[in-house]
Amino acid sequence: MHPMLNIAVRAARKAGNLIIRSHENPDSIQVDKKSANDFATNIDRAAEALIIETIKRAYPDHTIIGEESGLAKGNDSETQWIIDPIDGTTNFIKGFPHFSISIAVRVKGRTEVGVVYDPMRNELYTASRGQGAQLNGYRIRVSNAKDLNGTLLATGLPFKAKQFSENYFRVMEKLFTKVADFRRTGSAALDLAYVAAGRVDGFFEIGLKPWDIAAGEIILREAGGVITDFAGGVNYMASGNIVAGNPKLVKDFISFTQNDWIDVLKR
Repeated sequence: MHPMLNIAVRAARKAGNLIIRSHENPDSIQVDKKSANDFATNIDRAAEALIIETIKRAYPDHTIIGEESGLAKGNDSETQWIIDPIDGTTNFIKGFPHFSISIAVRVKGRTEVGVVYDPMRNELYTASRGQGAQLNGYRIRVSNAKDLNGTLLATGLPFKAKQFSENYFRVMEKLFTKVADFRRTGSAALDLAYVAAGRVDGFFEIGLKPWDIAAGEIILREAGGVITDFAGGVNYMASGNIVAGNPKLVKDFISFTQNDWIDVLKR
């Protein structure tokens, strides 16, 4: 196992144990509102601190970017750990058992290692560049869908930017004429992992953050998938607008919807 992947797995499992204990004791969870429809808890912060402590013990000079704590520059600015301690915080707060821990390592702007851990199901998705993607140690691959017809797509809704909702739903309505169904689960990191494992055929969403995407990105790629923005470009880490799946599905998605996103993304 890649040494940084080993540390990422160790950190994810430690944080997962903390999160599970808190999930079983909901009175211990304190909720703060960061912005409209965006929440954090004391458990998000405690889990992130535990992850950072585990990383720093092994790699004290690395730079860390956490959803809750922000940027902590290290002497090695070219190696960055990107952390989301609970991707799916609203689910966690409500006791809805679908959320994950996402940890990625980027070196010189390229993701090298990724871990997405679902502590409720004890499902650990891992990947390192060139070594394939695994779920609990078993190799995973994206689905073999040839196009959008009859597929199952995961998505997220623009709950933080509801001014986009009318046009976003219009695109979903158009897609619904071709696909079998949608799933909206509340954890983008797990959605990407599910695409990698072939549990859903594809995933699309707007307005994500790097910590939502980074770990799932390399897991998906190492499982044979691709990830782009809505125009087929590579600006998704900055824009947060992504479509993911196998190459044929993503190509059909872009061809079918590309012009429709112009209205969605108008401000």
